[in-house]
Formats: sequence, C-alpha cells, structure tokens
Amino acid sequence: MKRFFGLLMAGVCMGGIYAEQFAGAADTDPSALGWMQGFPPAKDKTILAADGSFFTFPKLRYSVNHMREFFPTRNVAAAQEKYHSFKMRLDDRIDSLVFTPWDADAPMTWKESLDANYVDGVIILHKGKIIYERYPAGLRQDGVHAAMSVSKSFTGTLAAVLVDAGVIDDSKLVSFYIPELADSGFGDATVRQVLDMTTAIQYSEDYDDPDADVWKFAAAGNVYRPAGYSGPQNYYEYLATVKKIPGQEHGEKFGYRTVNTEVAGWLVSRATGKSITELISEWIWKPMGARFDGYYLVDPSGTAFAGGGFSLNLRDMAAFGEMLRNGGKLDGRQILPRSAVEALSHGGSPEAFAAGGEYPKLDGWSYHDMWWITNNAHGAYMARGVHGQAIYIDPAAEMVIARFSSNPLSSNKYIDPVSIPAYEAVADYLMKK
Repeated sequence: MKRFFGLLMAGVCMGGIYAEQFAGAADTDPSALGWMQGFPPAKDKTILAADGSFFTFPKLRYSVNHMREFFPTRNVAAAQEKYHSFKMRLDDRIDSLVFTPWDADAPMTWKESLDANYVDGVIILHKGKIIYERYPAGLRQDGVHAAMSVSKSFTGTLAAVLVDAGVIDDSKLVSFYIPELADSGFGDATVRQVLDMTTAIQYSEDYDDPDADVWKFAAAGNVYRPAGYSGPQNYYEYLATVKKIPGQEHGEKFGYRTVNTEVAGWLVSRATGKSITELISEWIWKPMGARFDGYYLVDPSGTAFAGGGFSLNLRDMAAFGEMLRNGGKLDGRQILPRSAVEALSHGGSPEAFAAGGEYPKLDGWSYHDMWWITNNAHGAYMARGVHGQAIYIDPAAEMVIARFSSNPLSSNKYIDPVSIPAYEAVADYLMKK
C-alpha cells in the first residue's frame, strides 16, 4: 500500500517501474473494463482506497477521474457568470503530424502518441481557439481529472503574484514568514530557493526504499493510517521535521521535492490568511470564467495538498494556460498582473538544474516558481504532473496544450521522450501556418 499512496501524495516515481510491461490504452479503457458499475459493483470491479489498490494500473485510469470519491476534499468554486467560451477551428491534420520520439528509430504520428501516453483528454489551442480536442478514455468534456503535480504550478503562480505585489519578499528566509520552520531544513532557505526547488534538504523520494522520507510525508497527509501510527498528524507538522543536508548550501542544486511546494503553499496562506482553494477560486477561477468547480485533496486537518491535490476540468485548465500565454489576460479582463506572469514564465538557473542531475534529457532547462522552463527558441514553459498531466505553453507558436493522462509509468522521465517532441511538432506545424 505504501508505494501507491506515495505515488499519489509525493509526485515522482524514481524506481524501476519503467521495466514493467502494461496492457495497451484501448485494453485498459476504464469504461470498457466496467470499474465501479452496478449497485453494488461486482467484487472484482470494486476499487478501494484504504488498501492502496485504487492507484494500481489499470484501476488508476478510473481513479484519476473520481478522486473525491476516495478522499476528503475542499472545493474550488467556479464562476457563476461571464463564463469563458472557446471558439472552435478544428484542424484534422494534426492527427497525421509525424515526429520521432527521443532515442527512437521509428517515427510516430500525433494520433499514435495519444495511446502511447494513455491520454484521457487533450486540447490544443492556437491563438485562443480550440483546434484539437479529444477524450479517448474515461474523461468527459464536463468532467474533472487529477492534475497531480500540475498543482505545483498553480501554487507557484499564486506565490509569483504575491512576490510581484511585494506581499512576499522572495529574498527573505522562510523562517521570517513561518517561524514554526526556523529549526527545520527550510529555516535558513530563502523563499526564492523554495520556489525554485534549490533547497538542500534531507528528503528522499526513492519509492523503492521502504525507509524513504516520502513514506513519512505520505503518512502525515493520509486519512488511512496503520494502527498505532504516532508520526506527524498533517503536512505542517511533517515539514517541521525536515532537516538540512550537512555541508551543502541552499541554492546550489535543483532537487524536485514535493515538500518544497507544501512550504510554498504554507507561505501563500500565511501571507494572505486564505487557503489555496480560496485563492485559486477568488483570484483565478471566478475572474477567468471557469465553468466547473475543481477540488483539492486535503490532509486530516483539512489543509490542501498544494503539491499534487488539484482536480479540475480540462477546458478550464486550457483556459488557465491561455490566460498565462496572454500575459494574465483573458476575454479582455486582466486576471493576473502581466509582470507576475512574465516573471514566472522564464528564469531559474540552468546550472542548478543540471547540477541536480535528475533530468539529463532536459538539457538547458530550468525551474522557476514551480514551472518547468524549457529555455528553447520559442520560450516555452510547462506544468507537469506524474502519469502524464501537462500544460505546455509556447508563446512563439501562440499555442497551449492541456493534457490529462493515466500512463502506467509515473515519472515524466519515461513519458517525456514521446510527449516533448510531440508538443514541439505541433508548435512547428502551427508556426508554418
């Protein structure tokens, strides 16, 4: 059970799962497999959360669309008027676009890439219009889907707005804003080092190690705990236990650690007196004209899982990406300050990113305000989540791609070789139109 809760609650699988073989996308469509159908469902079609099986493949293909049926949540209220409406200009030629995945000899079409990545839903926007929209499995146009670590970029966006407004000074120490963390590994880190994930903290996300810190973090946030559990009771209590790496300074290396986002979420809430769910609703979802309520998974004390707990609608997620592509503006309304959007869309240290050694295939990339910065010629940046969740924003191509997936492979290390060149192929095609 530990493994599957860790995959959900902490964000990235670093182990040997890539060596496993899985049934294909068509054979694991949750509707065809009949999960949770009937009253009650048949025993072999019932999905449970308490034993961790809800996040085993292929059950996770159902679970990602129904997370609040398994765990407590807090709502992110959508707009009640002035909804954003997309114009359509569908382009059927996209399915036949050809690219070659990294380290592969054979080319692949965009359409083939959908099944290769177990895509549940994908939207491509060009100049704000939907030019491509598909829901291959499980997800409906009016449904919501777990965004996993794409949630981090929402937290980072809120932080960027507060830094831009001067409410948070990113050069100050974390302990200035959160004295409760003064004696932790975060105490002498700056806010900027947290937002760019260059903190030198003792925290392992090695899922093959039963003693890894990820399991302690997962247990602190879980409502399902073993008998006799006496560890931290929520995320805040756990963060205070994290220690610094002896002899290493903050700022030297990038290390993708979900607990950094939990600190960022705490900072944002401490600075505003409001929860992540309230802030997204009030600052983004309602002003943007989002049509569907989202929700966050919460820990036993009701604190939102800032690093991976957001579930939302695909069209609303695409609208969020389009708003950022337009410098914080959508439907003629300035939703977020342009200066804040410009700040989060580039930056971070490629040298620190490379020194971390975690993503050698992402040569020249950086990480900033919880966003992944490609530093490519198009100025593209993205939000990424395990099992294939993504927002890819390409300013030069005037393109946004929003995608939900339920890939059996967790880490984007194993998903990027198909995904990134596919996104770039669409961008190149649109640049020629």
